[in-house]
Amino acid sequence: MHQVVDTLHLQDVVIRSISVSEMENNVYLLTSKETGHQVLIDAADDPAAIAELVESGVADGPGEEPSVVTVLTTHRHWDHVRALGEIAERYGATTVAGVNDAEAIAEQPGGAPIELTVSHQDVLSQGGIALRCIELRGHTPGSIGYVYTDPDGTTVLFSGDSLFPGGPGKTNSPEEFASLMDDLQERVFGVLEDDVHVFPGHGSATTIGTERPQIPEWLARGW
Repeated sequence: MHQVVDTLHLQDVVIRSISVSEMENNVYLLTSKETGHQVLIDAADDPAAIAELVESGVADGPGEEPSVVTVLTTHRHWDHVRALGEIAERYGATTVAGVNDAEAIAEQPGGAPIELTVSHQDVLSQGGIALRCIELRGHTPGSIGYVYTDPDGTTVLFSGDSLFPGGPGKTNSPEEFASLMDDLQERVFGVLEDDVHVFPGHGSATTIGTERPQIPEWLARGW
């Protein structure tokens, strides 16, 4: 079972998303209105559903065929990569992930070798769509948040499993929690404005401004 959960029309791109699998993973598709090129974030599962998402995005650009140039992965966990190999092969897309998660992603069932690794503050420009990479260490060693800023001023953070409505992503030790919170405070809340959209790896979207006042609570509870 899957459903389209959101569509955001911006000046230069349209962002579509779908929820797949028993884990309700969010898969995001950015389509350039000018070029028709498409960037997919987290080919989590259900290749047929993802193909439907890609096909729906064709209408957002000038072309008549899908044009997925890149598949980005936010982190190494199995539930985010089960369709990666099939989708990347289907569209001839370049696979991208954080340098410290790339090897593990290639080893996951359904995963694929990562052809381009990224680190903190790298800027990807794929098919006319530019995304800034933010390394968010803690949920996994190489988790990457991808930031898109449209010419209309709208900014979106694709946070993977590092930030959700109501708290940071799961960590397995006090040290990992501290690492993730340090990165979130310095690299996300310390940089991004309150109106920035946060599109997480599961569940509903939120904004930086909605989550910011909760940081003291997160620190106090330790998760």
